[in-house]
Amino acid sequence: MTKLARTIAFLNLGHALDHWFMLVFPTVALAIGPSFAMSYGELLTLTLGGWIAFGALSIPAGWLGDRWSRHAMMTIFFVGIGGASCLAGLAQGPATMAAALTLIGVFAAIYHPVGIAMLVRSHPRTGRALGVNGFFGNLGVAAAALATGALVGLLGWRWAFVVPGLISIGAGIAFARLVPRDAEAYAAPQKPAAQVGRDVLVRVFAVLLAATICGGVIFNATTISMPKLLDERLPAFAGGTLGIGALTALVFLLAAVAQLIVGNLIDRFPLKFVFLPIAGLQAPLMLMAATADGAAMFAVAVAMMFLVFGQIPINDAMVARYTADRWRARAYAVRYVLSFAASATAVPMVAFFHDRGDGFRQVFTVLAILAAIVFIAALTFPRPATAPSAQ
Repeated sequence: MTKLARTIAFLNLGHALDHWFMLVFPTVALAIGPSFAMSYGELLTLTLGGWIAFGALSIPAGWLGDRWSRHAMMTIFFVGIGGASCLAGLAQGPATMAAALTLIGVFAAIYHPVGIAMLVRSHPRTGRALGVNGFFGNLGVAAAALATGALVGLLGWRWAFVVPGLISIGAGIAFARLVPRDAEAYAAPQKPAAQVGRDVLVRVFAVLLAATICGGVIFNATTISMPKLLDERLPAFAGGTLGIGALTALVFLLAAVAQLIVGNLIDRFPLKFVFLPIAGLQAPLMLMAATADGAAMFAVAVAMMFLVFGQIPINDAMVARYTADRWRARAYAVRYVLSFAASATAVPMVAFFHDRGDGFRQVFTVLAILAAIVFIAALTFPRPATAPSAQ
C-alpha cells in the first residue's frame, strides 16, 4: 500500500470512529435508564457537554493543525478519544458519565477540521474523496447503533464503550508508525481555490452558514433520535436493544450510499445543481416522519437520512472550493464549530419535546422548518457558467 493510500485509509477510519464514539450513548441509554434512575430525556442531557466540546474546540484544533502538525493532531485524536471512551465504560453514575462523554467530545473535535483538511490536500478528486470519507463516517454512525446494541446485549453496556476505545487506541499507535509525518511531500496537486468576486464569495458563505447551522441541528437530532424513534414506531420489528441497534444501523447503512453518489456528482456538475434537490426534498420527508408508523416509518427514515447524509459532502465541498490549503483547516474549523454548536441544541430539543408526551411529532415539525430554510438558501447559491472540472 502506498503512502497516500495508507493516509487516506486511516483518515477514513478516523471519520468512522469519530461518529461511532459520539453516538454510542443514545443506544446505551436504552439499557441504562433503570440503573441510573433517569428518563430517556434526562439521559440525553448527559451528552450535552460532549456536543458543546465537539463544536467549541474545533477552532483551536484547526489552528493547531495548520500551525503545528496535522499528523500529530490526528495521533492525539485516535489515542485520546479511545481513552476517553474507556473511561465512559468505567462510569459509576450520571456525573462521571457526563464527564467522560464531555472528554469524548473534546477529542472528537479534532477530526473534522484536521482530518478533512488533510484528506482534501491528499486526494486529487475532492468530490470523490469527500463522498467516500463521508460514507465511512456514516458507517461509524451505523456501527454506533449495531455494535453498541450487540455489545450491550452480549457483554453489557460498559463494553460498548471499552471495545471501540481499545480499537481506536490501537489505530492511533498504527497511525503514528505507518503514516509519514511529511504528508505534504506526497500530497496530490491542488487546483487553486476558486477566484470569484467578493459579492459571490459573501453569498457562498452566507448559504454555507445557513446550511451548516440548520443542517447541524437536523443531522444531530435525526441520528440521536433514530434508536428511540424506531423503538416507538416499529415495536413489532425492534425487540430489545440488539434489534433496535440492527434496525437503526440498517437505516444508516442504506442512507450512507448517498455520500458516494453525491461525492461523484460534485466532481461532474456545479454544486447548485446537486444541492437543490438534496435540500428541497428534506422538509417534506421530515413532515412525513412526524406521523409515519410501522413499515412506512422505516421507508421514510431511510429516505430522510439519505438526504441528510447527502448534504454533508456538499457543505464540505463549498469550503474546499473557495479556500486555500494554507488556512483550510481553520476554515473547516469555523464551519464545524458552527455546525456542532448548533447541533448541541438538538439534544435539549429532542429531550424536551419527547418527554412532554407527544413523542417525536414536534421534533420533526421543527426539523422540517429548518430544512425549508436550507432549501431557500440553496436557491440563492451562485451558479457557475460551466461545471467545475474534477479536482
